[in-house]
Amino acid sequence: MGEIGLRERKKQRMYQAVSDIAIGLFLEKGFDAVSVAEVAAAAEISKPTLFRYFPTKEDLVLHRFADHEDEPARVAARGPSPLTALRRHFLDGLERRDPVTGLNDAPQVLAYHRLLYGTPSLAAGMFRYLERSEAALAGVLGGDLGARLAAGQIIAVQRVLALENWRRIADGEAVEQVRPDAVAAAEEAFAQLEAGLPRYA
Repeated sequence: MGEIGLRERKKQRMYQAVSDIAIGLFLEKGFDAVSVAEVAAAAEISKPTLFRYFPTKEDLVLHRFADHEDEPARVAARGPSPLTALRRHFLDGLERRDPVTGLNDAPQVLAYHRLLYGTPSLAAGMFRYLERSEAALAGVLGGDLGARLAAGQIIAVQRVLALENWRRIADGEAVEQVRPDAVAAAEEAFAQLEAGLPRYA
């Protein structure tokens, strides 16, 4: 059991190290200007080894979201109700300046988001991630059509809130200037969800 844990930890370190190297190269030269072979060489691994960890070039960037993919589902399952738990979690993320909420002005976070939203293939990959996140949340909510519709709305709301926060900060506004509006917008958005989705409130 301990050996499995060690192997998994080593694997996670490899994922992180290769992803960090790749993102550094993409930020420096542009996503389309860097080849997978160049990333493999910089990481001192073979190209086939790189593809065992990251099936596509886009995965080198989107790996950062891997830990968050089932986060809405895990949070919703904790209760006391799915929407109450998700609302509290998002507001807590704003307080912590969690990059997932868009309310973070660290230079590396802003650069990463510019790379993500400014590269069409990465933006498309992000939507695939959101679809998987939505499917996981729908499963927790019951798995029927109503649950799938609700999950789609919830994930969309969180995406729009985060994108609005990021855009304002990327345009030069300070986090403390954006935070009150971000909190008010989140409260209003979740109030609308609770009104429209009473089954999950």
